[in-house]
Amino acid sequence: MARHKKGKALEDDEPVLDISSLIDICFLLLIYFLVTTTIVRSETDTNMQLPAAAPSDDIPEIKPLFIRVDNDGVIYVNSGPAQERLDDDPESRKLPMLAERLGTYADGARAAGQEPLVQVFVDGDALHQRSIDVIDTLRSKQISKVTFTDLVNE
Repeated sequence: MARHKKGKALEDDEPVLDISSLIDICFLLLIYFLVTTTIVRSETDTNMQLPAAAPSDDIPEIKPLFIRVDNDGVIYVNSGPAQERLDDDPESRKLPMLAERLGTYADGARAAGQEPLVQVFVDGDALHQRSIDVIDTLRSKQISKVTFTDLVNE
């Protein structure tokens, strides 16, 4: 009779799936990817000074440089009839023409004893990566006074 109860107990056991080893492997993979991932420093360490909420009484003596990023990723400098088209390849992360123009502008402003001031307008349909590329170019030229605006004089 003991033998019969033993066989019946084996039939009543439900199959159990032990997933503890699967959970261990998932945690190990998570830790591995967290440790091996590096943060891209060029996009996280931006020293930008955004304008205050209230307009200040100080009017900058130097005319700010206006940069516009179109919805196609094309970058324009200046506005109105003086507008120039620069860096029209939206796939390129490097912006050599913009960097050259910003370098000339920043050198001229610093030679006059002032900080360069840049106004940036990014179209609402433009890729965010393109605006990050512009910010990285500004940072590479050590321009920290940047204003994002939605006013365009075309």
